[in-house]
Amino acid sequence: MALVTLVNVDVVNNPAKFTDNYVLDITFQCVEPLEKDLEWKLTYVGSATSDEYDQELDSLLVGPIPMGVNKFIFEADAPKTNRIPDADILGVTVVILSCAYDGREFVRVGYYVNNEYDSEELNANPPAKPIIEKIRRNVLADKPRVTRFAIKWDSEASAPAEFPPDQPEADLQPDEEEYGADELEEEAEEEAVEGAAESADAAGAATAADGDAEMAGVESGEPAEEDEVSDEGSVDLENESEDELEEEVEGEAVEGGDDAMEVDEKPAGDSAQRQEVMAH
Repeated sequence: MALVTLVNVDVVNNPAKFTDNYVLDITFQCVEPLEKDLEWKLTYVGSATSDEYDQELDSLLVGPIPMGVNKFIFEADAPKTNRIPDADILGVTVVILSCAYDGREFVRVGYYVNNEYDSEELNANPPAKPIIEKIRRNVLADKPRVTRFAIKWDSEASAPAEFPPDQPEADLQPDEEEYGADELEEEAEEEAVEGAAESADAAGAATAADGDAEMAGVESGEPAEEDEVSDEGSVDLENESEDELEEEVEGEAVEGGDDAMEVDEKPAGDSAQRQEVMAH
C-alpha cells in the first residue's frame, strides 16, 4: 500500500513565456508518519530523439511529513536553451514531475508542453534561429499521464512481493487435473471423432463389398443361361467339311454386298466427378 498519495497538481503560471519559471501547487496525502523526506523533481525533455538533452530543472526535499493532507509550492527554473537543439525548441515536448522516497520513485506525472511564437506571422514563417523571447509555452495540465510504482517504505512489510506467494495446496493434486483438464477433454473429443470416422469408413467399405458381390453373381449367371441352350441349335464345326464352310462364307459375302464392309468407327463414350489522474 502506498503511504503517500498525490491528490492534485496545479500549474500556477500557465500559459507563460518560455523563459518563465515553472510554478506548481502540489497537494498530497500521507497515511502514516515517514522517517525520511520526500524528494520531488521536475525534468524537461529537450528532444524526442535522445535523452541526453533532458534537463533536471530543479529538485526539492519535503519533510518531515506529518500524517494527513499536505500542500506546498514547487518552483523550478526554465530550461536552458543552449542545451536544446534549435529544431526542438518549438513544437510539443514533455515536462515530468516525479517523487521518490529514500531514493525509490513511487509516482511520475508527465505533461505535454506546446511551445510556439506569440505572433501568428512568426508561427506561419518561423525564422531559422528561434527567437526565444517571443516564444510562449502552454502546459496541457488537464491531460496528465500518471505512472505509479510499488516501493518499500519504512518497514519490510510494506515492500512489494518479489515472487508469487507459496501455494502448498496446489502441490496436492497432479498438474494435469488442474491445468491439463481442458487439453484432455479436447483429446478425448478428437479421438471420438476419429473413431466415428473410422466406423463410417468401415461401414461404407462393407456396403461396397456387398454390392460387388451382387454384381459378381449377376455376371456369373449370364454364362449359365448360355449353357442351357440345347445341342440342337449348336453347330458341329468339326463335322462340316472345309468345302462346305468355304461355300457358306462366299454366299454370305455375296448376300451382304457392300454392307459387309461397313465399320462403325464411333469411339466408345468416356466415363464422368484510471483513478483520477492526480491521485495514486
